[in-house]
Amino acid sequence: MLPLVALVGRPNVGKSTLFNRIVGKRLAIVQDVPGVTRDRQYAEAQQGAKRFRVVDTGGFTLRTDEQLVRAVREQADAAVREADAIVLVVDAVEGLSAADRELAQLLRRGGKPVFLAANKVDSNRREEQLDLGELHSTGFDVFPLSAEHGRGVDELLDAVAAGLREAAGERPAEEDKTIHLAVLGRPNVGKSTLLNKLLGEERFVASAMPGTTRDAVDEELVWKGHRYLLTDTAGLRKKRQVVDKVEVSSAQRALRAVERADVVVVLTDATQLGVDQDARIAAQAEERGRAVMLAVNKWDLVRDKEGEAQRLREQAERHLQHVDFAPLLFISALEGTRVHRILELAAELRDEASTRIPTPQLNEWIQAMQQEHPAPLFRGFPVRFSYAYQVGTQPVTIAIQCNRPRAVDDAYRRFLVNRLRERFKLRVPVRLIFRQKSRSTPRGSAGAGR
Repeated sequence: MLPLVALVGRPNVGKSTLFNRIVGKRLAIVQDVPGVTRDRQYAEAQQGAKRFRVVDTGGFTLRTDEQLVRAVREQADAAVREADAIVLVVDAVEGLSAADRELAQLLRRGGKPVFLAANKVDSNRREEQLDLGELHSTGFDVFPLSAEHGRGVDELLDAVAAGLREAAGERPAEEDKTIHLAVLGRPNVGKSTLLNKLLGEERFVASAMPGTTRDAVDEELVWKGHRYLLTDTAGLRKKRQVVDKVEVSSAQRALRAVERADVVVVLTDATQLGVDQDARIAAQAEERGRAVMLAVNKWDLVRDKEGEAQRLREQAERHLQHVDFAPLLFISALEGTRVHRILELAAELRDEASTRIPTPQLNEWIQAMQQEHPAPLFRGFPVRFSYAYQVGTQPVTIAIQCNRPRAVDDAYRRFLVNRLRERFKLRVPVRLIFRQKSRSTPRGSAGAGR
């Protein structure tokens, strides 16, 4: 039987959202009101080569005489008893409540591995603003994350999976070699035409009328020994232009396709550039940690190809700075010009996003950065890096042990990310996590998060 991971916590801290994120499906109902989850819900999940089951439980409350609340608590207690590992979910914005502290005390006595998920930490800025020190007082390893946006969830799952036993009588599952490729773009830029050309058949309805594609539709393709899952999506317009409920639903499905993808092709029209909207679409893919490539379609209609290519590259540098690492292609879906280069690049980018960088090489790199271009002083005190190691892929995620994590500003973080890409030849999203070297508070760090 597969090992079991239980998600526990008081009501409305995001357990069901985290459950859906881990299992990769919207199985648990999520509402911004307490008490929606009552019964235990189980599903299978996988992190790397480790397969396990996850159970979502009802909200833990302090002792009460109310029959329904008592029954929900008993369901949560039963899940804890059968679990191999426990994830205690708390609301990082609200901090530890009395129920959180009582539950932490009960879990500590249980003797099972416990990981504390500090939920609703939606950005680096939010993490810096919050004082997470009291969470460490529980004695559990703390993982700041956003279950809704997926931020930090991989780091939590890496730690949980590392301690789980192998399932009895099972061999580790083979790694899925399928490359999930989603095509996004504004309406009528040629997404369906491109996928039809790649497949060699009229699989997707292609029309000059915008909005032909409503749902996110998948189709498999095998090309040069690689298996691809190609996803056609509805065109994405500016929010203020979207009024139809069907179009709203189509846009939501397109963004969910991004979360399932390994690589996202942001397709634009060489004859009708929409730089701002294309930049927003690319940003949505990058924020979700997906490898991105930019493809300019209808290149057959461009007369001065050399001059136009130079102009578009300059525009991309100005308006697409957050994905300036992404490859840029000029294609014609109608004529088939360079369309198969998309498949070649998708395989390369998936491999880069899945790369594992040896820890000695990362340590050599971070020490070189510290010597060549040290971080700015923080209130007169130096920021020192001890060592670096990789904690996740897709996106490539590197943890850096540091004496003053909150003192690393956004500009220096971007500098390190760019230098990391240069050193290891990466054209994919990279995330850096700065972690406290020890639990002792270094001089000059008080109030750094305020």
